[in-house]
Amino acid sequence: MANSIRRYEGRHAVITGGASGIGFKTAERIVSEGGTVSIWDVDAAKIDEAKNALGDAAHGVRLDVADPDQVARAAQETAKAYGKIDVLVCSAGITGPNAKVADYPIDEWKRVFDINLHGLFYCNRFVVPIMQKSGYGRIVNVASIAGKEGNPNASAYSASKAAVIGLTKSLGKELVHDGITVNAITPATVETPILKQLQQNFIDYMLSKIPMQRFGKVEELAALITWIASEECSFTTGAVFDISGGRATY
Repeated sequence: MANSIRRYEGRHAVITGGASGIGFKTAERIVSEGGTVSIWDVDAAKIDEAKNALGDAAHGVRLDVADPDQVARAAQETAKAYGKIDVLVCSAGITGPNAKVADYPIDEWKRVFDINLHGLFYCNRFVVPIMQKSGYGRIVNVASIAGKEGNPNASAYSASKAAVIGLTKSLGKELVHDGITVNAITPATVETPILKQLQQNFIDYMLSKIPMQRFGKVEELAALITWIASEECSFTTGAVFDISGGRATY
């Protein structure tokens, strides 16, 4: 995992959903660039796998981001262990079922928002004061092109990701004098385990919307995230970075 680029020397990153998919690939890249990472994930077995793959530079915390008490505790434990938190990447999320609004199960609607929005809010909320103490921070919230355009039969996912964009813009403006930037990315569908949660006809629909006629790759997202989360990205905050293969219209 040696890398001649060492943008993360002396930096510690927290990555939610970091045991697989976009989160793990981002963690891998940050470690390869000299950083250390805390993987916050709900799957203990996958956390262990990720730690074994990443080596001594990785530390894991099993938690449910939808529980604010667990998030608050994880933030304090991580800060105590590493002295600070320089980077927060919020990539934990679920798709929820594919259903029309009139048929959408109310419990599932709440669950999607509890993880995709409320969980992300808790992570931002409890990590920001830690960053403020050191006068430096980079937050990257993973939203979705669905949050811009809305996908049919995915109202909870689309609405929760739209809310992530709004939260990111608001928090970015709040922290402009604290040395902390807050940005979001809006990927189109990416080749990750989350695709297993979707029906094939919905997968086919999403592919048809991408002009490049392919899904994104986790390596492509990790490359963008690790730039936004680095010191190099210092004059952009409250912004939304498109990575949708040409799908985005704004």
